[in-house]
Amino acid sequence: MVIEVDSAADPRIADYTRLRDTDLRKALEPEQGLFLAEGEKVIRRALATGHPLRSLLTTRKWLPSFADLPADAPVYVVSDAVMENITGFQVHRGALASMCRLPLPAVQDLLAGPARRVLVLEDLVDHGNVGAIFRCAAALGVDAVVLSPRCADPLYRRAVKVSMGAVFAIPYARMADWYGGLADLRRAGFQTLALTPDQNAPAIDKIPLADRVALLLGSEGDGLSSHWLAEADHGVSIPMSPNAMALGVDSLNVVAAAAIACHALLR
Repeated sequence: MVIEVDSAADPRIADYTRLRDTDLRKALEPEQGLFLAEGEKVIRRALATGHPLRSLLTTRKWLPSFADLPADAPVYVVSDAVMENITGFQVHRGALASMCRLPLPAVQDLLAGPARRVLVLEDLVDHGNVGAIFRCAAALGVDAVVLSPRCADPLYRRAVKVSMGAVFAIPYARMADWYGGLADLRRAGFQTLALTPDQNAPAIDKIPLADRVALLLGSEGDGLSSHWLAEADHGVSIPMSPNAMALGVDSLNVVAAAAIACHALLR
């Protein structure tokens, strides 16, 4: 199934075209049920978690690394120049793979499983941040992730790349209803903790934890909405250094905050 392709305009590699058009890719990929994985390690992690391979795009140099891929998937081989024309930059990870998305579970079904520690992301729009939070979640014992309706796609190429494939390892679901979405967590027996920069809120490592805990993280700019803050069982904070305010630092970025808070949930 190795096929030589000499033009970025070849319709057989349409899955890989216009990668720099973010708005197009965000609409096209979910609609067509695909996502892109970059680099051998990430591609193999996607395959290991059951995502079918649609096709592989690589250069002659990297072809031997993928000799054991499923035989029914086409492997398109292009020159370095064509690859750079497609991606807009020199690909250092060797290959891109077009993978099939798997159906997402409903939030209720995800929470009905054995998960005890869950992250809930409200309106995070930066794909790199979403990918990095999935990587933190995988490293620090989080069992599942719930996304608000407007949260960025974890299977967008940058999110997959930043997560190093952790988006395949952590089960996740997307809410259909933002306003009433936290009700599903309560019905499933989760204690909801809203992470806030407000230093009057108790420290997350001091508050008693229930058997099932959901940590709520807000958007990059505004943090959690007032509605979710009011709906949560407790607001919790990460204590800042006494010198932080003098330095003009009143909070952490959402990825750093997520890592510290997830570590606190390990206890």
